Amino acid sequence: MISVSNVSMRFGGKILFEDVSTTFLPGRRYGLTGPNGAGKSTFMKLLSGESEPQKGNVVRPKRLGILRQDQFAFDQYRVVDTVIMGNMTLWKALEEREELYAKPELTDEDGMRLGELEGIVAEEDGYTAESDAAVLLDGLDIPEPFHHRKMGELQGGQKVRVLLAQALFGRPQALLLDEPTNYLDLESIHWLQNFLTHNEGTLIVISHDRHFLNSVCTHTADIDYQTIITYPGGYDDMVLQKTQIRARIEAENAQREKKIAQLNEFIARFAAGTRASQVTSRKKEVERLQTTELARSNIQRPFIRFEMKRPSGRHALEFKNVTKGYDGLEVIKGFSAAVQRGEKIALMGRNGVGKTTLLKALLANAPGVDDPDVGLDSGDVTWGHEVQVGYFAQDHRGSIRNGTTVAEWLHEWDPQASREEIRGLLGQMLFSGEEGLKPTDALSGGEAARLMFCKLMLQKPNLLVFDEPTNHLDLESINALNIALQKFEGTVLLVTHDEDLVSEVATRIWNFENGQIEDFLGSYEEYEGAAAR
Repeated sequence: MISVSNVSMRFGGKILFEDVSTTFLPGRRYGLTGPNGAGKSTFMKLLSGESEPQKGNVVRPKRLGILRQDQFAFDQYRVVDTVIMGNMTLWKALEEREELYAKPELTDEDGMRLGELEGIVAEEDGYTAESDAAVLLDGLDIPEPFHHRKMGELQGGQKVRVLLAQALFGRPQALLLDEPTNYLDLESIHWLQNFLTHNEGTLIVISHDRHFLNSVCTHTADIDYQTIITYPGGYDDMVLQKTQIRARIEAENAQREKKIAQLNEFIARFAAGTRASQVTSRKKEVERLQTTELARSNIQRPFIRFEMKRPSGRHALEFKNVTKGYDGLEVIKGFSAAVQRGEKIALMGRNGVGKTTLLKALLANAPGVDDPDVGLDSGDVTWGHEVQVGYFAQDHRGSIRNGTTVAEWLHEWDPQASREEIRGLLGQMLFSGEEGLKPTDALSGGEAARLMFCKLMLQKPNLLVFDEPTNHLDLESINALNIALQKFEGTVLLVTHDEDLVSEVATRIWNFENGQIEDFLGSYEEYEGAAAR
């Protein structure tokens, strides 16, 4: 159990939350929600003990599993040892035991201490620690050959998965996970969902993956209105309840204001007359009926709408025997397909199987794409009549030129656009007022992503290519993107591990597995049904 009493946090004049008291109970799985900047990560740091509240106190269990954010902290350790460090009591006992066994001779005192340490190791399941760690690593797509390598030899995404395994190791009494699905493919996300739903302790998780929150969480703790309100159910349940409560209060206020207006009219008409007692009675009634003051929500919802200057021809894209590799490894081997106008294709598969590689191969001679990082080794790619491509690269931050402002950079992509049009687009994506003058060098990951959406809305291409567009977005922005792609009348190629985005947008699946690409004509739900048969 984790208990929070009268906790407050503010930065400068901005109040994140004030006088919050709540309890997170064992056996319950809580999603911690709220828009970017609401204070989710700050609150998680208070729960973990990494930060102290400016007011109030936090009571936490002895054994916490925490998803560490520092990818480089364990570079000198083996992968399997890094995971075992999730149980520091066990790890310290193992280290001390190894030091004692390394001595040329043991004293009687050493022998007694070894007996104590063996008891701790047994109590903490230390004799199966490496095999338990291996199970976690395998489930998170870190194969056995990597288990005994140094952490410093792994790529960033692999390190994050090892740190997630570390948080899950040793049956912690409470788990605190900040964005645990980052760098996970769908298969690993499904594994993690299953693992967490069988977790008996307290779970508190921050995630921008709506499907993950709905699948895992029994409760949702929402940071809004400068407080934290807990709702039963997953993310969608919380949104529905929150909306209903707000609507009910607004309706009650409207009724009260109508009644108050009628009473004030009576008071104004007869205040100086002979009906003084009735006037007094109505004044008291006005005081009793004063409306509930509604705090302002800190949720901001962007508005995304992708339009086309003109549609493409019926055949948007055709390619034959496309081959592409890197570092001497052939990843895409002779793949051929034809894409019709209006199709929305999701590229699926585990990390590293070639989804981004295929996109970059197809974009080699794409109209409207100027990216030195695209190209193919062999094969033919033919783009259809009037096709114009809009590309959202996984590493899109590098395509935003530094040394200028947000508005100036956006204007470069259509010098004919009016300042009002530029301001309107930026406003839709939450760059309001003076934020259009923000230097591009200072953009956060989420701001850079939203600026790229502005560019695509300004250019109005008829074929959109997205490579992991949700990585830095909050739930409101992802939902806006989901709706925009559903309504878009053009063609879409989409790489994402967001299951709701795949299931609600895709009309066709390219699934990468065992060096092959399966081309399935149908929705994700139909694909899942066919795979289960």
